[in-house]
Amino acid sequence: MSRWEYFLKRLLLSIPVLFLVITFLFIMLRLGPIDPVAARFGPEATGADVQRMRDRLGLDDPLWEQYLQFARDLLLFEGQSWVVQANRPVRAVIYDTAGPTLWLGFWAILLPLFIGLPLGFYAGLNPNSWGDYVASIGGIVWLAMPNFWLAVMLLAVLRQTDGGGWFGFDWYQLGPELRSITGTPNLDWYSISNVSVFDIVSFPMLTGMDWGAFAVDIKFILPPALVLGSASMAAELRIGRTAMLETINSNYVITAKAKGLKQRVIVWKHVFRNALIPLVPVITNEAFILIGGSVIVEEVFNISGLGRTFFLAVIQGDLPLAGSLLFMFTLVIIFLNILQDFLYTIIDPRVGYER
Repeated sequence: MSRWEYFLKRLLLSIPVLFLVITFLFIMLRLGPIDPVAARFGPEATGADVQRMRDRLGLDDPLWEQYLQFARDLLLFEGQSWVVQANRPVRAVIYDTAGPTLWLGFWAILLPLFIGLPLGFYAGLNPNSWGDYVASIGGIVWLAMPNFWLAVMLLAVLRQTDGGGWFGFDWYQLGPELRSITGTPNLDWYSISNVSVFDIVSFPMLTGMDWGAFAVDIKFILPPALVLGSASMAAELRIGRTAMLETINSNYVITAKAKGLKQRVIVWKHVFRNALIPLVPVITNEAFILIGGSVIVEEVFNISGLGRTFFLAVIQGDLPLAGSLLFMFTLVIIFLNILQDFLYTIIDPRVGYER
């Protein structure tokens, strides 16, 4: 089976999964205990107002008609928000809130990769050393702290530093100045313009950068990103250490040492690549943690992103918005599963498409 046939097969198998997800979302949201009309009007609404709204939203239509409309709106990301941002298109709401979540998720993935993995590999290359003990114990303690508790504690500690707290450390004044450590990042540090090529086609291109605003947004997002990526960081550290210990004692590594290869060549050419194999699902599955964890972290740090919007949509009965966000999360997870299989075939040549 060729690579393209493999990906086509995976894409075709994803279609029934998507329709099962749509059906599950319809049953969970439309037939659940939440009444969107009551959530929108509150207890002061009259019977006539409630009935007009039910007719407008199609809540009295036959269930099969509601299901078809629900499925169409999800597949095309159409429909309007009922409560959270009433009468606004779902696409517009997602477009406005996707930026902060992507910025948060980018740093929540980057920090574990550049902190957790190097610490795990260092501990595996230096077993039973003080560095190994410190990294291993730190990883266990870090993994034991739930991110909602860690978010509250970190927020409280950083606020205590305002004006010069412990040891004269002031997070607000360190580096780019911050007025607040909660809220939504601006993300207005870049400018994009359409560039024309031979007056035939045009495409967007980055034409300017405000590096000061860029540094402010990085500092602004680091605390919530550190909290969101904490579980992944600890998991990557522990699994990276175990994978490195297993790989460095393999027969082919012993053979490479017997050939007289340099330690640097052995680590980068033989040990590092094979140690990454068990880490592939851990790294790709970080997106699953980010999707669930962003709801809590964005709520604690008051970030108007997809996670907080989804939380508000669920508790306020905004069914089109909640369903569209869940459907989008499902698409991301399916894509990452396919990407994970693809990465396996690159890192481990023993894995074939026919298996």
